[in-house]
Amino acid sequence: MYKIGIGYDIHKLVEGRDLIIGGVKITHEKGLLGHSDADVLIHAIIDAMLGALALDDIGTLFPDTDPKYKDIDSVKLLEHTFQLVKSKGYEIGNIDSNIIAQAPKMMPYIPKMKHRLAEVLQIPFENLSIKAKTKESLDSVGQKLAIEANAVVLLVPINS
Repeated sequence: MYKIGIGYDIHKLVEGRDLIIGGVKITHEKGLLGHSDADVLIHAIIDAMLGALALDDIGTLFPDTDPKYKDIDSVKLLEHTFQLVKSKGYEIGNIDSNIIAQAPKMMPYIPKMKHRLAEVLQIPFENLSIKAKTKESLDSVGQKLAIEANAVVLLVPINS
C-alpha cells in the first residue's frame, strides 16, 4: 500500500547563524534559529516521512531538550528517518516541496539541494521537486523575519 505524508516547518531568521536549507549553506546575513541547524526544508521532509508512516513528529523523535541534537546537521536526522522508513518496508516514491522565503533568493541553490537530498534519500533527481516561493511581503516570512517550508512525500513498498 502506498502512503503519503505532509510536513511543514518554520524558523525565525536571526543574526549569528549560518543559513542551511536542503543541506546547503546559503550566503545570507542571517540564519535560522533552532536547536539543530534549523534546516526548514529537511525538517518538513522528515515530518512528511513520519506522517506517511503515522509516527510521531520530528520534535518527538529528535527533541530539542536532548543535548545530542544541539546544532546537529539536519542531514543526519534525515538519514536516520530514512533508515526508519526502510525498516518499515518503504522507500521514497517522490517528494514535492516548497521553500517560502522573501529573501534570499533560493533558485540558485535548488540544484545543489536536489542533488544532496536525492543522494541521501536514494531517489532519482527527477523524483524530487523543490520550488521557491515568496509571501509577496506579507506576514513574518514576507517581512524577512522567518523562512518556512512544506513537503509532501509518497512512500512506496520496497520492491513494489
